[in-house]
Amino acid sequence: MSLHRPRTLLLTPGMGVGPELSLRVLHEDGHHDVVLIGRRRSVEAAGAFARALRLVELPLAEARAYAGAGLPFVVTEDGEEPAEAAAVRLAAEALLRGPPGALVTGPIHKKRLAERGFRFQGHTDFLAHLCGVPDEEVMAFVGGELRVALVTTHIPLSAVPAAITANRLRHVITTATSALHTELGLHPRRVLVCGLNPHAGEEGLLGREELDTIGPVCAALAAEGWPVEGPVSAETAFMEARAGRSELVVAMYHDQGLAPLKAVDFGRSVNWSLGLPIVRTSVDHGTADALVGTGRAQPHSTRAALALARQIVRQRGWA
Repeated sequence: MSLHRPRTLLLTPGMGVGPELSLRVLHEDGHHDVVLIGRRRSVEAAGAFARALRLVELPLAEARAYAGAGLPFVVTEDGEEPAEAAAVRLAAEALLRGPPGALVTGPIHKKRLAERGFRFQGHTDFLAHLCGVPDEEVMAFVGGELRVALVTTHIPLSAVPAAITANRLRHVITTATSALHTELGLHPRRVLVCGLNPHAGEEGLLGREELDTIGPVCAALAAEGWPVEGPVSAETAFMEARAGRSELVVAMYHDQGLAPLKAVDFGRSVNWSLGLPIVRTSVDHGTADALVGTGRAQPHSTRAALALARQIVRQRGWA
């Protein structure tokens, strides 16, 4: 690898099964374009995979240009913030400075990080904060049969209605639809926007969010030429998407979108952060602590997250 072509993928393995799955995939698939950033003891706990990769500890600037044998490894430790959060911060700041590339993240345990002083709900809002675009982030999932974007993410269900504003809804729909075209080369012909309430509110009988907010936004976007239909009942939206009659479903809250997606695509799907000035992909699963060290955790989503990051880097002409 030439020193004039920096490694483009920065990988933070996260917590739980994240380190062992990350190192397993790097061992099995190669790692010519990857820099690993994380806690030493977590990575070394991956055992045989860590030893086989021959970790070479380097500062990030040197690691991105490293051309020797072994996997360049940037170590983070607990300080003012947990080591796992420090790894994400370091990677994001490096990508914002350049040279360009992508961040791939393993799973984190939000409650355990919160107990150690982490004040964000997860990777996505933390990255939006680091990038200086709070509230612009969009959580999307691609890679399997279904593609989903979420209007709200990690908030209590009781807080969802107030969080569905016209501006937020418009931003999510246009950001996700545009990204499918510009980053993945797709041409969405039909984007289905779910209602919040059962049966998309039954014309106000079961709630007014569809009449007051979701419907008017969808109508305005359609009039502007966006391929948007809605509000549609969630069950109809996902049946249509699985039948190949929609390229994207926009869901109003976390479980509305991710329960059907994971039932169909778990292990194939990739968590893709949109609305940021950097590229970030991640696995579609949690830390799965009970599977750590058992050999039963599957690396499919880790592999898919790396593949999507490489695809976007190539699409942007960075590789």
